[in-house]
Amino acid sequence: MSHTKIMGILNVTPDSFSDGGQFNKVETAMKRVEAMIDEGVDIVDVGGVSTRPGHEEVSIEEEIDRVIPVIKALMRYDVQLSVDTFRSEVAEAAIQAGATMINDQWAGLYDGKMIDIVAKYECEIVLMHNGDGQRNEPVMDEMLVYLLKQANKAEMAGIPKHKIWIDPGIGFAKTRQEEQEVMARLDELVATEYPVLLATSRKRFVKEMIGQNTAPTERDEATAATTAYGIMKGISGVRVHNVGLNVRIGQSMDFLKENEDERHDFS
Repeated sequence: MSHTKIMGILNVTPDSFSDGGQFNKVETAMKRVEAMIDEGVDIVDVGGVSTRPGHEEVSIEEEIDRVIPVIKALMRYDVQLSVDTFRSEVAEAAIQAGATMINDQWAGLYDGKMIDIVAKYECEIVLMHNGDGQRNEPVMDEMLVYLLKQANKAEMAGIPKHKIWIDPGIGFAKTRQEEQEVMARLDELVATEYPVLLATSRKRFVKEMIGQNTAPTERDEATAATTAYGIMKGISGVRVHNVGLNVRIGQSMDFLKENEDERHDFS
């Protein structure tokens, strides 16, 4: 049976929009990861820099100081570790500490060394669509060109296709209407045959989808609905805060899709 990967978010920052400051100590980060593992997480994505609106930039040294002790401490657990960074120096330090995936919100465009670093260590990479929000063509047309160009660079650098994930970048450089279009057309990203990672968890898109003035932690059920919808469209994984809920949704949707496929086989 196909298995939708569940990536759990571990923010080791003081200022992330949903859980800033909760897990920015090694001890609390370890407890959070233990809980994620109990809930069935596949990948833990460690982030040392906030991407919320109005966030403050931190130095490469500070990002490394936040992330590396946590990565080293988490090596005792049997779980894949990803690092959410767009800086090659952080990526290389994290991989040397034990991470096997880099989640780059700039798809290798912010730092030209990123793709080569990931290829050097034979790791996986997530390439996310981003930009300044200014475009002269439909969002999906731009996104496909953007992501396929970077994915091709990754393949040319020696990263196998199955290790190159693409992420439509919900919450980044898009209007709500554009995000709705991207969600409706996720199957076009799936058709590229790169694994697709969907990251909607607790974002403004989800808040506006349910039309309520909710706190981030009150958006988990609506996030789970996007997980189910994405799986229907064929995505390979989701990046979420509430691991347990999305594991159950993923298992259920995978089961239903598998049974549907079997029914079609025998029809």
